[in-house]
Amino acid sequence: MVEAPPQQQESEARCHPEILEERARHAEQTLPEIARRLFTLDPADPLADLPNAQLKVCSLLLNGERTMSQVGEELNISVSAVTQIADRLEKADLVARHAAERDGDGDRRSRYLTLTARGAALMEARRKWRVERVASALGRLSDADQARVVAALDVLLSACRQSGDGDRAA
Repeated sequence: MVEAPPQQQESEARCHPEILEERARHAEQTLPEIARRLFTLDPADPLADLPNAQLKVCSLLLNGERTMSQVGEELNISVSAVTQIADRLEKADLVARHAAERDGDGDRRSRYLTLTARGAALMEARRKWRVERVASALGRLSDADQARVVAALDVLLSACRQSGDGDRAA
């Protein structure tokens, strides 16, 4: 069988705008509920009262230290907002700031944020708990359904990355 040219495949794959809107509405309602059911922390968790912006910074830092400007760029917030968030997180002993040893151009003014030992331990425990919650939900599905869910998430994420969707704070 001869494969159709990419433009033809793309046009065949597109659905009617009304169907697309219906599917988008369904995703808009379903994805937040899934996130709430999987990731809402127990009120007794030490991170449960952490504001969302602070939690986002800690989540980002779990993957390694960042400059204040990198955090701002990645989360689409101003450096002054990052500074305010960092102040609060430092007081809570979740992050620490330190000066750069040397940037590529020799500039020592860059300030880095990193998780403290306490912050890293809490965020790692949170990540482990989240993975366990997802595993529990996936475990109620057949192997085939698990594979379809993971594949669908990858496809949706890829589409978001192509269009730039999700690069902005909601």
